[in-house]
Amino acid sequence: MRQIPLAERLRPSQLDDIIGQEHLVGAQGVLRQSLAQRTIPSMIFWGPPGVGKTTLARLIAENMEQPFFMLSAIRAGVKEVRAVLDQAAALSGCILFIDEIHRFNKSQQDALLGAVEKGTITLIGATTENPSFEVNAALLSRCQVYVLDPLNQEQLIELAQKVIATDEILVKKAITMVEHEALLQLSGGDARKLLNLLELIGNLPEDNIQITNKLIEQLALKSMRIFDKNGEQHYDIISALIKSVRGSDPHAACYWLARLIEGGEDVQFIARRLIILASEDIGNANPTALVLASNCFQAVRVIGYPEAEIILSQCVCYLASSPKSNASYKAIKKAKNLVQKHGDLPVPMHLRNAPTKLMKELGYAKGYQYAHDYPNNFVLAEYFPAQLSGKVCYDPGDNARELELKKRLQVLWGDKYDYS
Repeated sequence: MRQIPLAERLRPSQLDDIIGQEHLVGAQGVLRQSLAQRTIPSMIFWGPPGVGKTTLARLIAENMEQPFFMLSAIRAGVKEVRAVLDQAAALSGCILFIDEIHRFNKSQQDALLGAVEKGTITLIGATTENPSFEVNAALLSRCQVYVLDPLNQEQLIELAQKVIATDEILVKKAITMVEHEALLQLSGGDARKLLNLLELIGNLPEDNIQITNKLIEQLALKSMRIFDKNGEQHYDIISALIKSVRGSDPHAACYWLARLIEGGEDVQFIARRLIILASEDIGNANPTALVLASNCFQAVRVIGYPEAEIILSQCVCYLASSPKSNASYKAIKKAKNLVQKHGDLPVPMHLRNAPTKLMKELGYAKGYQYAHDYPNNFVLAEYFPAQLSGKVCYDPGDNARELELKKRLQVLWGDKYDYS
């Protein structure tokens, strides 16, 4: 029994065991009534993690006495979907549960349409995102959407007390609940988090355990990484990926990318960070890096998991192998320091816009020299406020592309800007 996680040991085996979701499984719940009439439509369960979406899908399949297939949108592609549909075609009917269906791209979702229309499968999709935005309209129109609510405090306390009193392992520990505020706060309406915390208590060596806020906080500090994808480990791993790319190690970078993918990280979050990295750490040493990273972001939005991992890997390998420069990053920092140090200096009159006759009469734009009217599209002029003349913000990095830029700037400006 100790090899089976508490959340799995306590998974409800019938509708009456489910705590919460009265609007769906209560005496007058729509799903209970549908099961009684043996008419289950394809459906989307929309709700936060740990509220029973997977459990409810399993119970529906058991009550309908139909074969049950389960796919994770993080790991399954069109090939896996079609393999299940081929099996379903040979059966009298089946239920296909797709967890995190919002991660399926359009082609993956479209592959389900025909089978849903023909009744080859009864689709149950689970999502934490608004299906109106994340599920194709054609597929959504063929499904009922049911919203699952987070468990409230009373329901979480009821669940905790039930677990303490009935679980074969925890009952031997003689656990009593003295305080529950920390337990509820850290659970946040998520039954799975609650059960994980109770399992940590059950793993303590002593018996006759009292649940207090202090005990829960101590256990949570040691183990929060297990529960919170958005917590410290989440940021540690993305930091390791960025630092590996910055350090020009594509091997380690791919490893940390794989850690993020296996952890179910949002592909768009990863791709956004790669765009920032391409500008901050590569910049003008290889301007193509930003183009590739931007295209990577657009591509993974369309493709989704699992194929998006190939696109992310290509981008990560390219960025890690590219020459590096943080000169643009340092340039904006220096410029901001100038703003903070010198305040809002007035724009020189010759640089001001003059859309009206009055502005022209006041001297706006007077003396401005249009660079394209001069040889090489350049004229020696002043573009800083007078107090900042000659200040250097952008100091090109020591790489082939930026050394070319530095050489050109030195030819154009001569001694005005000192890069030494």
